[in-house]
Amino acid sequence: MKKIAVFPGSFDPITIGHESIVKRGAKLFDEIIVAVGDNSTKQCMYSMEERYAQLEEVFKDTPNVRIDRYKSLTVEYCRKVNARYILRGLRTAADFEYERTIGVLNMTMESSLEIVFLISLPEYSAVSSTIVREIIKFGGNANPFLPKALHK
Repeated sequence: MKKIAVFPGSFDPITIGHESIVKRGAKLFDEIIVAVGDNSTKQCMYSMEERYAQLEEVFKDTPNVRIDRYKSLTVEYCRKVNARYILRGLRTAADFEYERTIGVLNMTMESSLEIVFLISLPEYSAVSSTIVREIIKFGGNANPFLPKALHK
């Protein structure tokens, strides 16, 4: 059976930390689906279409990574694409607590799911989409925190 992992997120914007987790995860799974979710609690800077296009550009040369979008619970999306794994990155202890809680709930809703955490590389542990969004919003140079494919 093919090992399919979903890496869900809002990716507003995708950062070098996200890129690193996906590329490292691509060595562990047969396929990773980077899935842009519609998070009803977030006000996004970029449209769903813009985020999708950014992800396609970043991962165009990574053959076992594909980009998709969804508007449902992540477990429902995993069922739809026959994914047995959810891939998540951890930067801090606070990330672990948050992701563990969501992971337990997801596994309760779908017992066949496994949640796989990859610890971010130390140089990316301070990089978050929230902070990068603020840098962009106020005209700062966000390139050090964005994948090279998105540098302006």
